[in-house]
Amino acid sequence: MVAKRIWIARPEPGATRTAGRLAALGYEPLVAPVLVVEATDAPLPPGACDGILVTSANALRQASDWRRIHAIPVFVVGARTAALARACGFVSVRTAEGNAANLVGLVGREAAPGASLLHLAGEDRKSEPAASLTGAGFRVTTHIAYGARPVASLPAAVATALGPPSTLEGVLHYSRRSAATACELAWQAGYGGAFAALRHYCLSADVAVPLVQAGIAPHFVAEQANEESLLAGLTSGFRQAVSPRPRPRC
Repeated sequence: MVAKRIWIARPEPGATRTAGRLAALGYEPLVAPVLVVEATDAPLPPGACDGILVTSANALRQASDWRRIHAIPVFVVGARTAALARACGFVSVRTAEGNAANLVGLVGREAAPGASLLHLAGEDRKSEPAASLTGAGFRVTTHIAYGARPVASLPAAVATALGPPSTLEGVLHYSRRSAATACELAWQAGYGGAFAALRHYCLSADVAVPLVQAGIAPHFVAEQANEESLLAGLTSGFRQAVSPRPRPRC
């Protein structure tokens, strides 16, 4: 039986890690990121803070001079980011299992009212959790540790796989920006139809937005924004009914 080929469009180092999981599940992974994560090399802001917010593991990988803040309590979303924070030397790591809303609740319970918080983040970020924490009286300073740059063109391996005839079964989307970039690059390369015909597996409803706006119905949208839920959708073969709004392209 020929293994189903799945395109992993997320940036490294997550793409290779996901590829290992797919291979173990019997799939043939095609690692071809459409975004490249780059450090900004910006120094951390001066002064002390009472806590650190981390909503992306990339912020820890790319942040500079983190050693001087490793004794400050860190609030993170997800066990994987928590493990990375400990590996980076942070000694007090609190984990919110879920999303930004869970992180807001965790900080509200464990941080002192009005505490000063440093948010390690990327250039492409959402308003949460900073907006809700600021509204709750916390002082939040955002440090941009990294940016995600789109590749110049559709990766050659993906162009070949999209055919004709296409040898790809589907694609995994981990962020709204990577989904939008993959769609745009496919259209620019002349493979928009083949891209739309793939089975699109999305980490969350937010990730699926660019596809739906382009008239592409995602095959599966994870109810919980984590890889376990996403891969469960891939292996189950379950299809959700998602109605796209027709548009010619991303």
